[in-house]
Amino acid sequence: EGCRDALVLWGDLLVDGHNRYGICQKHGISFETVQHPHFKSMEDVHLWMIDQHLGRRSVSDFQRGVLALRKREILERRRSERMAQPKQKSTPQAEGEAATPLPPEPAPLKKRSDVAKAARLSSSQVVAIEKIHTQAVPEVVAAVKSGEISLGTAAAVASLPADEQKAAALAGKAELKQAAKRVREVKPRREPEPAEDTAPEAPWAADPATPGDELAALRQRVAELTAENEALRREVAELQAQLV
Repeated sequence: EGCRDALVLWGDLLVDGHNRYGICQKHGISFETVQHPHFKSMEDVHLWMIDQHLGRRSVSDFQRGVLALRKREILERRRSERMAQPKQKSTPQAEGEAATPLPPEPAPLKKRSDVAKAARLSSSQVVAIEKIHTQAVPEVVAAVKSGEISLGTAAAVASLPADEQKAAALAGKAELKQAAKRVREVKPRREPEPAEDTAPEAPWAADPATPGDELAALRQRVAELTAENEALRREVAELQAQLV
């Protein structure tokens, strides 16, 4: 059937259809192009491309999370720029000139739950992706992108100093998991829950290896395992859908 879908352009810039273009060039297949009518800036192009990728099943959870965070960043910057600009008076429409309707501005992603909804993830997964995106070294990011380790494992490893992260990533998948395990085991002791000023001191407050700390660590581990299970279920569902 040839190239069924037209390539989307903004001026001379190819916005959508890079794979189709490459295949058509390789095999001498003709194709059509169409100009997108609503792009006014490169940020409009970026937002449109982000929404296209967020709707694709082949995009991983980590990639969807990063794309949604990027969308939030663009929308927040645009909103700040609009608020800083003075309001301009509307000019009368010239006779015979047709007004081009513009699409509404996307709603800002103010809350983490908004980002999670846009990326079709849970809020806990978004928390993990934010941590990986801001703290993980490139080697750890590459490991989670390739599916070698889960979001929970990568987020735990991202808590380590950069040199320890890199060493674990270079050692391979098994060492990354061991590093994440060590972080989870010591995290409750490194970051104890702050005591309330008005609350009486608990009798076990000075002892780090107490039932209270063990319960907090267990709850944290359950939350991390739940997030990992959700990510695995999504991956299995996507693989099954591709095989059908």
